[in-house]
Amino acid sequence: MAACGEQSSVPDEGGAGAALERAARASGMVPDSARIISTGVYASGEDKVCLVPQDGDRYRIGASIDLGEQQRCTARGTARGRDKLDVRMGEGCEFVASLDGDTIAFPAVLPAACDTMCEGRATLAALAAARLSDSISEATRAIGSDGSPLCAG
Repeated sequence: MAACGEQSSVPDEGGAGAALERAARASGMVPDSARIISTGVYASGEDKVCLVPQDGDRYRIGASIDLGEQQRCTARGTARGRDKLDVRMGEGCEFVASLDGDTIAFPAVLPAACDTMCEGRATLAALAAARLSDSISEATRAIGSDGSPLCAG
């Protein structure tokens, strides 16, 4: 109770913590979110997403789900953004995917138009995948469940 009237000791932005954060970013130990490049191949099991840069903050994007036995999805389109990707797969399949470090995640609820890109009971909804590679050449060679490249130019 004696400390209630005292000023709090919240560290200021120029303190030792900020200096440590800057040093960690400079050394590459902690990624600088302003410098993170989203391109590459993301995967989880048989699920894949690829991102290939086009111009500025635009990408070609492809997503593939393969559950076997004619239960699969393949979608190709464009994306724009950084932490939040405005994804347009065509035919009304438009949504915002999130990029959190090295993980891409699609929303749990997608427009019904996205179902046209799937067979059986498979869905693109709630697809989450971790980055396997930041290589653009690998991303352009990623193959979808339909046997065709997902992000080829």
